[in-house]
Amino acid sequence: MRIFTWLLGLLAITASGATLQFNFGDYEYNSTPTNFWSLLAGGGPPPAWKIISAEAPSGFSTLAGSSPVLNHTKVLAQTSEDMTDERFLMFVYPGETFRDFKFSAKFKIVSGVTEQMAGLVFRFQNVSNFYVARVSAAGHNVRFYKVVDGIRSDPIGPQLDVPAGEWHKLGVQCEGTQITIFLDDKLAMPVLGDTTFTEGKVGFWTKSDSVTYFTEGMVDYTPRIPPAQQIVDAVMAKETRLVGLRIYTQDDASTNATHIIASNLKSEIGMAGGDSEIGAIRDGIISFGRAKHVNNVTMPLHDRNGEYIGAIRVKSESFFGETQDTAITRANIIRKMVEEYCTVGDELRK
Repeated sequence: MRIFTWLLGLLAITASGATLQFNFGDYEYNSTPTNFWSLLAGGGPPPAWKIISAEAPSGFSTLAGSSPVLNHTKVLAQTSEDMTDERFLMFVYPGETFRDFKFSAKFKIVSGVTEQMAGLVFRFQNVSNFYVARVSAAGHNVRFYKVVDGIRSDPIGPQLDVPAGEWHKLGVQCEGTQITIFLDDKLAMPVLGDTTFTEGKVGFWTKSDSVTYFTEGMVDYTPRIPPAQQIVDAVMAKETRLVGLRIYTQDDASTNATHIIASNLKSEIGMAGGDSEIGAIRDGIISFGRAKHVNNVTMPLHDRNGEYIGAIRVKSESFFGETQDTAITRANIIRKMVEEYCTVGDELRK
């Protein structure tokens, strides 16, 4: 089955700036947030990420020169104390891929015999490919390094005193190929340049038996609109009688699973499709339904060779006396509009 690629002109469209906050206060004590990946690189047992209660700095600013206000609050903690040396523990947020961004979090290194470290993983691809900015209380340093195909580069960074048992703030900023690392809101080392990874996911990082707490994780970023969503937005803006428009793809050629990759309702993205969508993608079946003066037509999307590459569901206002054939004809016009943006390619750009 061939899949989507998209006209080059659409790829430059971006959205305005956005902020993502990791609010661990929404989770139950001793639970592990389910919207993160708990990952292990290297050896040893898996990490133990969970929500605990700890004294942490208040989110409100304090007067210059005064001590931060500490309140009991929920924080993310890595509590496993296995002493395997080459054991790298990560807690990665999979919900967004970031290109240009600033990612920061407050951390507290609590204990560790082999290591006493805290860090941020960013432009993460998988457990064998990522960047790290990390601090060591025992080593009195701040370091940056990258892992490429499982091979760790030589660390870069200065000697700095980062006492354990105290709260600090670590931040990384990526702008194109430039990487800036901050500690306690101050530049930790000269701006770095690296072209290995241009985008990726972000998360929290520790090593070996380091028991470390994190709170107030935040990402300021420029979200990129996926090409499929750009098409939906453009068609919805042009066709005012449309009530809704979704684009579906098949997850795997060996299964009947499909999901929404673009919709006029952003909350629907990622939701599973049903029999109508898989029937459209696999067999070119057109399905029709009507409810509350709205027509629902599901039909296949084709590439330039006529092969099925996805499905769309068109929701439009129905009018008095409209037949099923008329509704399908109107939906077919929308389908052709969407297909004008599609060319033959090897992978879907999400």
